Amino acid sequence: MRTHFCGLVDEALIGQTVTLCGWADVARDLGGVCFIDLRDHEGIVQIVAEPSDAEGNAEVIAAASKVGYEDCLRITGVVRARHAVNEKIATGRVEVVATTIEVLNKADPLPFHAHENAGEDIRLRYRYLDLRRPQMQKMMRTRIKLVAALRRYLDGRGFQDIETPILTKATPEGARDFLVPARMHPGEFYALPQSPQLFKQILMMAGFDRYYQIARCFRDEALRADRQLEFTQLDMEFAWVTERDVQDMVEEMIRSVFREVIGVELAAEFPRMTYAEAMRRFGSDKPDLRIAMEFTDVAELVKNCEFKVFTDWANHADGRVIALRAPGGAQFSRKQIDELAAHAAKYGAKGLAWMKIEDAAKGREGISSPIAKFLDDATLSAIVEATGATTGDAIFFGAATYKLASDFMGALRLKLGRDLGLVQDGWKPLWVTDFPMFEWDEEEGRFVALHHPFTAPKIDDEGDLRANAATAVSRGYDMVLNGNEIGGGSIRIHRSSMQSAVFDLLGIGREEAEAKFGFLLEALRYGAPPHGGIAFGIDRIAALMAGTESIRDVIPFPKTTSAQCLMTGAPSPIPDAQLAEVHVRVREKDQPAS
Repeated sequence: MRTHFCGLVDEALIGQTVTLCGWADVARDLGGVCFIDLRDHEGIVQIVAEPSDAEGNAEVIAAASKVGYEDCLRITGVVRARHAVNEKIATGRVEVVATTIEVLNKADPLPFHAHENAGEDIRLRYRYLDLRRPQMQKMMRTRIKLVAALRRYLDGRGFQDIETPILTKATPEGARDFLVPARMHPGEFYALPQSPQLFKQILMMAGFDRYYQIARCFRDEALRADRQLEFTQLDMEFAWVTERDVQDMVEEMIRSVFREVIGVELAAEFPRMTYAEAMRRFGSDKPDLRIAMEFTDVAELVKNCEFKVFTDWANHADGRVIALRAPGGAQFSRKQIDELAAHAAKYGAKGLAWMKIEDAAKGREGISSPIAKFLDDATLSAIVEATGATTGDAIFFGAATYKLASDFMGALRLKLGRDLGLVQDGWKPLWVTDFPMFEWDEEEGRFVALHHPFTAPKIDDEGDLRANAATAVSRGYDMVLNGNEIGGGSIRIHRSSMQSAVFDLLGIGREEAEAKFGFLLEALRYGAPPHGGIAFGIDRIAALMAGTESIRDVIPFPKTTSAQCLMTGAPSPIPDAQLAEVHVRVREKDQPAS
C-alpha cells in the first residue's frame, strides 16, 4: 500500500513520487491550500494540497479540506524541498505535494487529543489511541531496542534461550500465585509462574550451563508505579560460577545495552556495598546514590538526654537513633515539616523530631527546635558537629527499632532529596551484596527467606546455619540503578542436605517439602553443579531508559493500580456453565469459607 514511511522521507527523495500511509496528526485548511501532518510509527511528514493545472487537482484539495484529526489516510505525491524548514522533526526540510488523497477510514471524534495531558484512566481505556502518540511510540521503541540488544548480547556469548512452562506448580516465593483450574484433573490447579526459578536451576543440573529467557512472570500482589500483576524479566542462570563470575558478566551486559540503546556510558566498574552498609548509611537496600545525604547514628550522644523517645531507643538492644542533615532545610515552614512527618508516618514513623540551624555561630540561640529544651548544650553541639550541619541546614531525627527507623528515615531521605533539589543528574549504579539469609516474621512466628528459599547461605555447614540462622548472611546480590532495584539474584543451594535444612528453618516440614519440592531435592542428589543466576526487570529498565517513573508507560497493555484492564474489562465474571467445566464454584463475597 505504501512505498515509504512518513518519518523517513528525506532530501534524497526530492523529485520522486512516494505513496505514504498514516494518520492525520494535524489538518489545516488555509483557504485553497491545505496542509496535513501525516504520521506513522517512524514520524511525521508535511503533506501539501495546493492549486495547480494538474488534472484532478480540485478533487485533491477537496479531499484534503475534509480530512479530520486521526483519519486514516493513503496519500501519493511528489517530494520537494520545504520553504519554511522545521528543524524540530526529521523530515523538516521536505514536504510532499499530494496528487491523490484516499481516506481509508474516517475517525469518529476522539475521547482525548494526542497532544493534551489526558488522565491515565482514559488513556488506558483507549490504549490503542494512547499508543499512537509519538511520546508513547518512542517509549515503546526504547523497550523494543532494549530487548533486542539484550538478545544480541547473550546470543553472541553462548547463552541458550530456553522456554520454561507457564502452567506449573505453586511455590512459596513471597507473593500469591495466580491459580488455573485443571479441567482434566478435578479439584487440582496449576499456578502461573512467579519466576522460572526452579526450572532454570534444573536446566543447570541438566548440563545447559548458560541459560536465558525473556520470561513472563505473574504475582498476585498489590500494584504500584513499579509493579504489575504480570511483568517481563530477563532470566539468567549459570553453572560452575561464584558471585563475582555472575556479577562481572551481567555488569558488562548492562553497560553494553545502555550504550547501545540510549547512548549512556555507565561506570567502568560498579561500586559494591553490603546490605548492612546500605541500611546503615541510607536506610535502604536500593540506595539512590545521586543523593549525597547520609545518616549519622547519634544513639551514643543522646542516650542520657531528657528526651524519652531518644533515650528509650538509644538504650534498646535493637534500637536506633538517626540524624539526617538536610542542606538548606532551614527554609522549610512548619507546614512543610508537618508534610514531611506525614510522609515518614506512611513508613511507620510515630513522629519526626527536627531542628533548624538558623545561625550556627550562636549555638543554642541559633537553633530552632521543639526538642532543643530536652538537650543540653554539649549534646546539641555534638549533634551539630557529628552531622556537619551549618547555618541554613535542618536536622531530622528518627528513633525506633533498627529496621523501622532505617525504613522511614530512608523514605524521608529520598523525599528531602527531591524537595531540596539535591538529586544529581546522571546514572549511579551499584551492587548490594551480603543480604540477610532470613527475616523473622512476628505474625507467623517463623523465619522467612529474604530473597527466596533456594538462595545459598555463606555458611557452608547445615549445623552452623541452624545455630546462627538469625545472623546468617546469604550469597544474594542486587543490581541497583538510581534507587531502583533492576536486577536480583544469588548463588543457589546445590546440595540436597542444605536445601532441606533451609526448608526446615523456614517452617517447611519434611512432608510438605517432599510434596512441593521433591523433584528438586531429588535432582540435587544427582550431581548438581554449583550454580547461580540473576533476573533483570525489563519493565523497570525500560522505564529508566525512557525517562518515566511508571512502568505502565513502557508496557503496551498494563493493568491499573486496582488490577484492571480498562480497555478489555478484565477481570470479568465467568458463566456458571464454563466454571462447571473446570469444576469450580464461585463463593459469594460475604459467604464464609467452609
